[in-house]
Amino acid sequence: MIRGALAGAAAFAAGAAGPLRAAMSPPRWAPYDEAMVIDGCGFIGDADSGPGEALSKQLIDEARGSGLRVLQTTVGPVAQYEGAYEEAVRSIGLWENEIDRHPNVFARVRTGADLERARREKKLGVVYQFQDSAPIGEKLERVDDFHRIGLRTVQLTYNVRNLVGDGCMEAGNAGISRFGHSLIERLNERRILIDLAHSGRRTATEAIAASKAPVLISHTGCAALVERPRNKTDAELRAVADGGGVVGIYLMPFLRESGQPMAADLIRHIEHAVKICGEDHVGIGTDNMLSPVDLSEKYKARHREDIRDRRRLGISAPGESETVYLYIPDLNTPRRFETLAGMLSARGHSDSVIGKILGGNFARVMGQVWG
Repeated sequence: MIRGALAGAAAFAAGAAGPLRAAMSPPRWAPYDEAMVIDGCGFIGDADSGPGEALSKQLIDEARGSGLRVLQTTVGPVAQYEGAYEEAVRSIGLWENEIDRHPNVFARVRTGADLERARREKKLGVVYQFQDSAPIGEKLERVDDFHRIGLRTVQLTYNVRNLVGDGCMEAGNAGISRFGHSLIERLNERRILIDLAHSGRRTATEAIAASKAPVLISHTGCAALVERPRNKTDAELRAVADGGGVVGIYLMPFLRESGQPMAADLIRHIEHAVKICGEDHVGIGTDNMLSPVDLSEKYKARHREDIRDRRRLGISAPGESETVYLYIPDLNTPRRFETLAGMLSARGHSDSVIGKILGGNFARVMGQVWG
């Protein structure tokens, strides 16, 4: 998550809408409309919406037409403790209002049965996720509070060190703290999924070993292909799979050494992850807005500002660039999962494997942990 970190990670933070029209029709995948399609880390918003504003008709229509059945979306801030609890509560409240306003489009997801209900009713199920445990602070009882209001996934760290452990940008690579072990135990007790995206390598390894339940890395890439702090090593990927968890591949600049990532880069990382983890342990966590990007001058200027602010705050990761944008041009559509599925099919992947990658694997682990 880049833009969301600066906007409090609210679901209605700044984004970009308006597609870049493709010269030819994208590939289709026949089973798509009946599939369990899950974005393990995504956002809904546009460049013109301020924090707390209701979603526009265009955003609602794009969500309805995307074919996504579940969106795990970030609530609350990252890399800050001051005001984090209050901001997380407000962010959940904003989403609760949107679900109430649009019951024919959105649905709350708290259990495995809710996942299947969203698929069957062709709604977009919404899962609340922290991308930093900061809103919990030092108070483990807040885990219970947030669970009651819908939180179902907690990422232990962002890029920097917190009370739980080291993020991927910490050179010390200190691993999980004593408090972190207590938090993992509490999350397991409350059947909240643990997410290790953005974590340091030792933090990830120790958390996987400590957790009694499968874990996620909801959005990452493969360090064996592109060595970046935000990408995970084969050892980390294999450990998640061995524990029954799932690794989500993102649509981010870290998929290649330089330049704008394309679908071919994403597919290369997906196929490597399947090779390492097996077909039952790989998914997609875009870390993108659902809406297509309009690569306007306004978007470019805002992106430059975001990257500069992240560098100033010390939370920018190697591979972030003012001229590499947060989208994949040949997947620049709300139905990007369908286009990707068609591409995977053309490469010889079976419908069964594609269905697992598009969301079946995430659904299995979510249902197992949440009940």
